[in-house]
Amino acid sequence: MKSELIKGFRDFTGEEAIKREAIREVLVKTFEKYGFEPVETPIIEDRKFVEGDNQNDEAVSDIYRLEDKGKRKLALRYEFTFQLKRLMQNKKLPFKRYQIGPVFRDEPVSENRLRQFTQGDIDVVGISEISARDEAEVISTINQALKEIGIEPIILINSRELIDEILEEQKIKEKDKEQVLREIDKFDKLPESEIKKNLKKYNAEKVLSQIKKGEKYFDKFESYKKIISLIDYCRTYGVEVKFSPTIVRGLSYYDGIVFEVKTKNAKETICGGGAYTFNNIKCFGCSIGLERVSSLSNLKLNKEKYLIVSLEQDRPAIKLAQNLRKKGNRVSMFYGKPSKAMEYANSYKIKKVVFVGEREVKAKKFKVKDMDSGKESVLKV
Repeated sequence: MKSELIKGFRDFTGEEAIKREAIREVLVKTFEKYGFEPVETPIIEDRKFVEGDNQNDEAVSDIYRLEDKGKRKLALRYEFTFQLKRLMQNKKLPFKRYQIGPVFRDEPVSENRLRQFTQGDIDVVGISEISARDEAEVISTINQALKEIGIEPIILINSRELIDEILEEQKIKEKDKEQVLREIDKFDKLPESEIKKNLKKYNAEKVLSQIKKGEKYFDKFESYKKIISLIDYCRTYGVEVKFSPTIVRGLSYYDGIVFEVKTKNAKETICGGGAYTFNNIKCFGCSIGLERVSSLSNLKLNKEKYLIVSLEQDRPAIKLAQNLRKKGNRVSMFYGKPSKAMEYANSYKIKKVVFVGEREVKAKKFKVKDMDSGKESVLKV
């Protein structure tokens, strides 16, 4: 029987798995601080529901398609947002939810792109008339979460409505607008000359020069006022954001403010989101990928790891382990030779090894070996 991983999927073990869990804990704590409530949803849904009205979106075209024994056409969820169409029904608004879990896309694999990845989402369903207040709170939530896991965010905002106004001014045909948006969205991925060449196919090459003009150019557009309002509310939260007219976001359901978060240490976007409308109700949300932030995070794993080595003193060793666990430490037990215990500790990067022998039990003092420095200290009970 083959046990190799399928391409685009991977295992997480050891320190990497511990770090991912610590990041997940920070996200949950931060999301709940801001009043978002947890939900859980199925991984498998009806295919038509998954595809929705956005079948031309690249993410939607990459869904995993399934068929069960009843010949029903099903699909794996490719994101969490579309499931809000069901969750939001009969909810008192605003409904604020978060979810962290795996999503799936049958797309080309690269070093930074898997076919199964863990996503963390927050959304506000039923944003207020002054939508900038709710949008700023979502952005502040993500800003705080990223800072707590050791990532300094650079937050770039734009508006789909503003881009639509510019495309109207440039008299871009309705049938070409979606493709023009896709080309603009590649601004930080392709050379400018290539984007301009692609835009020429739709007589839209002037759009690029328009959106590169200074901010005063945008004052004449009505939707730019919403961007200014959002910047102002973000400052109230103590969050700096920057207007970037090339931010589009890939999914076509976005219809208002959109934003992306980057950092100096990576070229790729680390999270993003925006405004959309479901069931005639205005919403705003954000998605963050655990794999990407884990690779960038310098989160310190503060929980101490101990290995308790019983030298034929099993019951006292277990009691000592339980005392250390009550204080929030991570504790493993080892029954066997000290030399084997040291090998075991090195394999699992356990920093502190405690030996429990007859003499230590009588004195209620236990020898602790620091595996990094090699120094020994005494643990008193």
